[in-house]
This record gives sequence, C-alpha cells and structure tokens, in this order.
Amino acid sequence: MKKVLPPLNALRAFEAAGRLGSFKEAAAELHVTQGAVSQHVRLLETWLGAPLFERHNRRVKLTPAAKDYLEKVGPLFEQLAQATARYGLPETVSRTLSVNAPATFTLRWLVPRLATFRAGHPDVEVAVETSNGPLESLKEDYDVVIRGGPDTFYGYSMRPFLSEERLPVCSPALLERLPLRVPGDLRQHTLLHTSSLPRLWPDWLASVQLPALRPAAALTFDHFYLTLQAAIDGIGIAMGPTALVSDDLAAGRLVAPFDGPRLPSRSYCTYVADTKVGDERVVLFRSWLEQQGRAS
Repeated sequence: MKKVLPPLNALRAFEAAGRLGSFKEAAAELHVTQGAVSQHVRLLETWLGAPLFERHNRRVKLTPAAKDYLEKVGPLFEQLAQATARYGLPETVSRTLSVNAPATFTLRWLVPRLATFRAGHPDVEVAVETSNGPLESLKEDYDVVIRGGPDTFYGYSMRPFLSEERLPVCSPALLERLPLRVPGDLRQHTLLHTSSLPRLWPDWLASVQLPALRPAAALTFDHFYLTLQAAIDGIGIAMGPTALVSDDLAAGRLVAPFDGPRLPSRSYCTYVADTKVGDERVVLFRSWLEQQGRAS
C-alpha cells in the first residue's frame, strides 16, 4: 500500500516555525525568506485541510491539534539527522565547500594560498565566488562568507582571521624616477584612487597635515585590484592595505616609501551560519584561514 506523506519541505518549515514560535526565526534557521516559510506553512495547511497556527503580530502560536502534530513530527527530524550521521557520507556525495569573498581579497590573498589548503585537505573541494555586497544581500547559501568586521549578524558565527592597515605603496622603479623623501614630494606624483574608497588619500594626507596637497595627477579605478595593479606597473602611488600587498612588498614588486602613518582598517572575518559551524569542512577551512592570517 502506497504511503501518503505530506510535502517534506513544507513539513520542515512547519517544524522549525512551531518549535521556534516565529516564521522569521524559522526562516533564519533554514536560510530562506520569511515569505518562503509562510508559503510552505500555508501549503501544509491546505494539504492537511486544517489551520496549524494562530497569527499574532510578530509571533505565531500553534493550534492545539498542531501542537500534538509537532510533538510527533519533531523527533522524526532528529532521528533522520542521527541516522544520516551514522550512515556517513557516501563517496559520491560532493565534499565541495562553497566560499564567498570580496574580489580583491580573493585575487591578491586567498588564491595564492589556496594550494596549501588543497595540499593538506585533498578530499575537500573549494568553490569560490566573489562579491562585495553585504552578507544579508547574498541569495546563495554559502558555507563560509568572508567580509570585513567584526560585525554581528543574527544566526551567524563570526571569527576574525586577518588584520590590516593602509599606507602608501608604489613600484621601486617609480621611486627611482621620482624619489619620495617626505610626504610633500607627493605633489610631483600621480595618486591612484578607487571609486568605492574615496576617503583613503584625503584621510592619509590629513594625518600628515597636508589636507590641501594637490598632486601632479590623479587616476581613479572602479576596482581596488586595478588600483593596486596600476601601482605595481609604476603608474602612480596607491593606498595599499597591508594584508593584500604583503606578498608584493616581500617580493619587491612594491615598496612603502614612508614608515607611517598608517590608517586603521577593518579586519577580515569569516561568517558562518550557526547550523554549519560544526561542519568538518568549515572547521578545517576556518582554522586554515586563521593560521594563514597569523603567518601573514
């Protein structure tokens, strides 16, 4: 005899909303929109032919019959999770770890180091997507999100792993053509800007008491990695984040003509949904990032 089962996604939404007493909190736990949870619950109510919740402004309350239903359904999800954990991951199941990180950070810091992670953990595939948008605007459910911080987001664990400051950097060849002995010598140079970070040069010049300094020229790029590449190519002087230019400074592709001052900057942090904090792949990748951050 064919077993009759309710729509399982709808049942999962009902279980989370009933246990938490809130569609909003259920949506955060399931990493979907509040509207999606509401739609799933309505679908289950239609399928059952009976209401499941009493709606009260921002909270919801189970009907007596739904409360009894939840007491029977809830343990089934826990049993399913335990059975799956005991069974383990089949070899055919993907071990891909999805990561979302800012483009310049990915290009200049993460990609050059990823080979060491792969060497240490060959069974974990890493899929990296770049985005500079805020965490709450991301539509995909990533395992690890890298952004500036520290910030607090509901339902997410945050851990900093890489700190940085900002200071002027340029190519050694540029200094040979036009030496920089004091900050005032910047009047002879081209200053490189990034449209999304317009305050970097004004703030640094103000810190050396030269707020009205007018350079020989200025050039603005829409991406920070283009600004840094222009500095490497000897086009001008950029405000370089120490974390992202450390390899170039070590290799001699860039130099820092002044010891200071350095502008403070936000740290790089990992943001992981609370439901994924214990994932073995996430734990390994976070620990590796923190180790690399200390080494940098």
